[in-house]
Amino acid sequence: MAAITAAMVKELRERTGLGMMECKKALVEAGGDVDAAIEELRKSSGLKAAKKAGRTAAEGVSLVKVSDDNTVGYILEVNSETDFVARDDNFMAFANDVLDVAFANGETDVAKLMEGDLEAKREALVQKIGENITVRRVVKVEGPVVGGYVHSNNKIASIVAISAGTPEVARDIAMHAAAVNPRVGKPEEMPAEEVEKEKEIIKAQPDMEGKPAEIVEKMMGGRIQKFLKENSLVEQPFVKNPEQTVGQLIKGAGGELVGFVRLEVGEGIEKEEVDFAAEVAAAAGTGKA
Repeated sequence: MAAITAAMVKELRERTGLGMMECKKALVEAGGDVDAAIEELRKSSGLKAAKKAGRTAAEGVSLVKVSDDNTVGYILEVNSETDFVARDDNFMAFANDVLDVAFANGETDVAKLMEGDLEAKREALVQKIGENITVRRVVKVEGPVVGGYVHSNNKIASIVAISAGTPEVARDIAMHAAAVNPRVGKPEEMPAEEVEKEKEIIKAQPDMEGKPAEIVEKMMGGRIQKFLKENSLVEQPFVKNPEQTVGQLIKGAGGELVGFVRLEVGEGIEKEEVDFAAEVAAAAGTGKA
């Protein structure tokens, strides 16, 4: 049996990010061959990643990549279990690799995107970091002028396409969308079910009680218009100059809104509530919190 030295264990730990005992065991099984040990660990990493796949990953990053000619943009969300990992250099490098491949291949189907090398990298990262990591969504935005913005915490990102203007104007509008979170681009794009839901809320307000139907309808009409303005990108006061709307800014640049996408990390993900006291008690075998 080959002697397993501390230097060999150290090298394997540095190359895999695994614990000392796991590295030593792998080296023993590989007869001291570091490369063979890595190969065996890679074979087992899929199983390790699968075991972690059921855990909720609702932290992570949103990233943006825009073409040099500002006509195409991609926006990506990659999730981790904790914010600590989301700020890890290895996690960020993986997220940027995914974005680069999506951009280069023009791919927005996550399953197709992750086939091959990217999935192997994801599994290796799960093994190294010890958390579930998932690529959640990739969206492509095209238009005559495209601009993107990522907030400093990498949690919120946005891409905007306009029919004319400068990339700087498109980026400013993307920044506005990231900050203000409009539901739709234009009032007419608001889903009918959302409008009906808002009408029901308005009808239930105390100041509507006892009023004639025609008065209720008139008041509701005004409040629905207010609701649509507040939640439509082009109708919102521009964050850098509230004296003009975003729509007026775009029109002043000679264009109109083509489309926009805003991603916020973890939105729509149902987070699991964990009773840590119960887990600790169960682990200790007491059954008491």
